Amino acid sequence: MTSALTRLADWSAGTPKRLWLISFALFFTLAGSWAAASPLGSSPDEHAHFIRAAAVARGQIGGTEVMVPHTVAGIEGHFAETGVQLPEWYRNLPKVHECYSWHEAQPASCAPSLGTSEKIAQATTAAGRYHPGYYLVTGWPSLLADGPKGLYLMRFMSALLCSALLASAVVTAAEWRRRSLAMLGVFAAATPMTLYMAGMVNPSGGEIAAGILVWTALLSIVLSPDPVLLNRRLARLGIGGLVLINIRPLGLIWFGGAVVFCLMLTQRRGLLGQVLRRKALWLWTALLGLATAGALLWAAGHPDNSKIDIPDSLTTGVAAKKTLGNTEVYIKQMLGFFGWLDTPAPALMYVVWMAVLATVVVLALVHGRAREVVAMLGMLVAVVMVPVVAQASQAERIGMVWQGRYLLPFAVGLPLMAVAVCATRAPEHGLRWRRLVGLSVVGLALVNLSAFYWTLRRFAVGTGGSWVATSAHWAPPGGWVFWTCVYAVAAVAVVLPALMRDRGGAARLPDLDTPRPDRRRRVPEPA
Repeated sequence: MTSALTRLADWSAGTPKRLWLISFALFFTLAGSWAAASPLGSSPDEHAHFIRAAAVARGQIGGTEVMVPHTVAGIEGHFAETGVQLPEWYRNLPKVHECYSWHEAQPASCAPSLGTSEKIAQATTAAGRYHPGYYLVTGWPSLLADGPKGLYLMRFMSALLCSALLASAVVTAAEWRRRSLAMLGVFAAATPMTLYMAGMVNPSGGEIAAGILVWTALLSIVLSPDPVLLNRRLARLGIGGLVLINIRPLGLIWFGGAVVFCLMLTQRRGLLGQVLRRKALWLWTALLGLATAGALLWAAGHPDNSKIDIPDSLTTGVAAKKTLGNTEVYIKQMLGFFGWLDTPAPALMYVVWMAVLATVVVLALVHGRAREVVAMLGMLVAVVMVPVVAQASQAERIGMVWQGRYLLPFAVGLPLMAVAVCATRAPEHGLRWRRLVGLSVVGLALVNLSAFYWTLRRFAVGTGGSWVATSAHWAPPGGWVFWTCVYAVAAVAVVLPALMRDRGGAARLPDLDTPRPDRRRRVPEPA
């Protein structure tokens, strides 16, 4: 059985193009399953992103500022939203989730109909200040179909974007000599929350997927340099960086953080200089510079004018203490906390995923050199302290609004750094690496499926309903059985590339200026 799976994994990675296409199809199946099997508007602020995407697709890049009374995290205020002109049924989107969100025992069957009125009216969105790039990509299907069909198509466009980025990360990891370890990092970083957000209309999905690609490409350049592969890795880094920087203002910080920590891992003298001599680096640097300038100008021109009644008791110190105390909650949110943060994954999912992460991190600390150990410890500190600093500095203005997924585009670097260090430094003999990878990816696949089914069951019958939703009050298009089976197959198949045979030997550090004759005829793959 094991040898059959290995042969299947080797076949899937026969060429980079084949591996990319297979990975893309499987990631799209996973993200698309979340898109089809989740009630419309059931993820955080999705109604606002639906409205923003539909408006951008119709040429409404901006809009009229409208002050809307609202309560967020128990704090009341008047929030600055953007008024846009859309078919009247879009105005019903903010209410479709209210009857079951935060009421875990209530299935989604109580959601009201969106209506069918095509009369043009003003709808407001809290996402009107966000850069329009992501919404242009996801919003255009709303011009092809009305009502729920158009909304589902928008979700599938988000899934397509994220799947392309994740497939590129898999291909990059497969270029390592000890590629099974490298790909374990990619699959550990692609948490159920990553796949869930990829299937929703929410810029967090593209932001997280781009973060995984950026980290994978950077680590490949720094720890597994190859003169033939360098330009395509720079291209993947540039594409991931462009998506990351243009989605949200925080993307620039996450990109800069990834560059700093990856440079800390550089051990070979002269490597940076050799990379700097590549023309491709300067081309992508120029494009990223223009994207950064554009993102900063957009953010400066669209300030948040909300007026929030922050209680005097919420000081910087209080906010920092509360945020630090919520570290466990934020970690769980990065792994899988679905719906409007009201549907946690099964406890087993957190245990298995954290066990895999802890194992690779500890092994990296054991086998890593001094600078690599410092970088790993720095990442651990950053994952805990960045939310503390970010929320404490803003709490007196916007309140306690931090969510775990905000940090995920940066935090994915922790498992990726850990497996990169292990793949480069750890001896091949001693620890049974293939068995470790095999057990890890099988465990990740099974608990990934459990998180999907658990969430689907919550929407179908509520948390108090039957464990097997045979008499579902709510069902997605196609039914819950169909999507559970589809997700099960894809969840297992997507991790198979981590079982393929390694290229042999720990990664050497060749001279980037000396091409390899045996690699000149490599089959090119998509960026």
